[in-house]
Amino acid sequence: MHDEPEVAVLRLGHRPGRDERMTTHVGLTARALGADRVLFPDNAGQSLETVADITDRFGGPFAVELTDSPQGIIRNWGGRVVHLTMYGERVQDVESDIRAARRDDGESLLIVVGAEKVPFDVYEEADWNVGVTNQPHSEVAGLAVFLDRLFEGRELESEWTDADREVIPMETGKRVESTDEE
Repeated sequence: MHDEPEVAVLRLGHRPGRDERMTTHVGLTARALGADRVLFPDNAGQSLETVADITDRFGGPFAVELTDSPQGIIRNWGGRVVHLTMYGERVQDVESDIRAARRDDGESLLIVVGAEKVPFDVYEEADWNVGVTNQPHSEVAGLAVFLDRLFEGRELESEWTDADREVIPMETGKRVESTDEE
């Protein structure tokens, strides 16, 4: 996670008006489940603002950025690339290899999450094309399952710095408290 080689999530594609909520949820899931940053296409500014606001209020570290060349990010990535797709190899068959590349080889990971139809060159550029299930499903669900398997549940114990507020776990009800020391 944050003291290990970087894990970044790239949202490949964003259809304004149609994907606002899904793109935002890709970013929120990446943040909550251990990634270090998310990169959105440059037409996803509203999603960037929402994820940055959540990070400001509930803590980090987490970075959110826009890119005008998502496929350039993939081509020029200095580590390994994992493309999440229902057409890929089963996550349970490749997760240990992916963890080993990050842990033993010190490789950063770029996790690519599609929106609209993914160009075939993304499949070719990826080191792994990974399916969390070979059935139609949400890209947010796929990202969540993959990150949990990558981090083996350790992301659920994350500590957040510079938070203005925190959620207090409860059996029933909702409770959010200010973190002010006053």
